[in-house]
Amino acid sequence: MTRAHDMGGRYGYGAIHPDGEDEPVFHEDWHARAAALTLAAGALGQWNIDMSRHTRECLSVRDYSSFSYYEKWIAALADLLVETSVLTTDELKGEAAEGRHALSYSALRAEAVPEVLAKGSPYTRPGRVAPHFTEGQAVRLRRHPENTHVEGGHTRLPAYAAGARGRILRLHGIHVLPDTSAHGLGDQAEPLYAVAIPAVELWQMPEHPNDEVVLDLWQSYLEPA
Repeated sequence: MTRAHDMGGRYGYGAIHPDGEDEPVFHEDWHARAAALTLAAGALGQWNIDMSRHTRECLSVRDYSSFSYYEKWIAALADLLVETSVLTTDELKGEAAEGRHALSYSALRAEAVPEVLAKGSPYTRPGRVAPHFTEGQAVRLRRHPENTHVEGGHTRLPAYAAGARGRILRLHGIHVLPDTSAHGLGDQAEPLYAVAIPAVELWQMPEHPNDEVVLDLWQSYLEPA
């Protein structure tokens, strides 16, 4: 199933115009607040980044198509807060019961933000699964891009690249598999590769046929070419 968010490789959306050097990081004050609120809520430890991404993907087609970037963040955050029982819908409406919330004691404080952001959340894991592919090896991406663990679930294999041929550029190490991590099924970590894919493998008439697209892909997404 191709969802509204999986838009890579499609025609008809016009040219991409990157922001210039003088562009601000946030175009509106509330964009910064949305980013800060999302990071602070994530620091409560009730979900991981893959769950957060999947929740944005699960927004209705109408909302996903009409919301701006940070509107998607806020809408998904509201869903996450309720789905994980951090807040109730009444509390989101400002109708909270009297008293202090239990999670308020683990809230991210302003003075701790630099250290928390610098530390990050490493998604590498010690070698649990042996790499099957080597640098320069020809591979083919799995023909079906769907999550093979959860029907309709989160995956980092873009639909437009499914079935394409490429070559291994490098091994990044052993990383948490988002297809399971997003659904509470554990890390199930496996090798993650940078894979170079010729433009002619992705589009019938590419404007620049000698170009390559480099995707980071997990081992279970690949097979020998």
